[in-house]
Amino acid sequence: MCVVTVQADDRRAGCLVGFTTQASIDPPRFLVGLSKQNHTLAVAKTAGHLGVHLLGRDALDLARLFGGETGDEIDKFARCRWHTGPAGAPILDAAPAWFVGAILDRFDLGDHVGYLLNPVAGLAPEQAQRWVELSDVADLEPGHEA
Repeated sequence: MCVVTVQADDRRAGCLVGFTTQASIDPPRFLVGLSKQNHTLAVAKTAGHLGVHLLGRDALDLARLFGGETGDEIDKFARCRWHTGPAGAPILDAAPAWFVGAILDRFDLGDHVGYLLNPVAGLAPEQAQRWVELSDVADLEPGHEA
């Protein structure tokens, strides 16, 4: 599970996503799927970059915030520590690993839109982590249905 963040047109958004994958080694590419029902998609439609964060199990509350609440109703960023990162992407301070990717393309994937990213900056973890997985948030009531 990853948290994707975005800044565009003076709006910020972010959500917990389960559909992510490396798509190419050379050139480096990463694919993120955003639900068509999600507030984050509305902001990402006009964005040039996305932030993609891996959260350690010690940040499960952050995964629950970004997965169980909707930006239609609350400002998730007012409830956590973050900073402006490369290309203006919001970076979650609690994430031990993250990258910012330039959006190269958008694809219809059914109930999700795929965002093909070219990683342009990031932070790798200093030590091995146990990452938040689907089983950690399986009981979560999503802010929006998929």
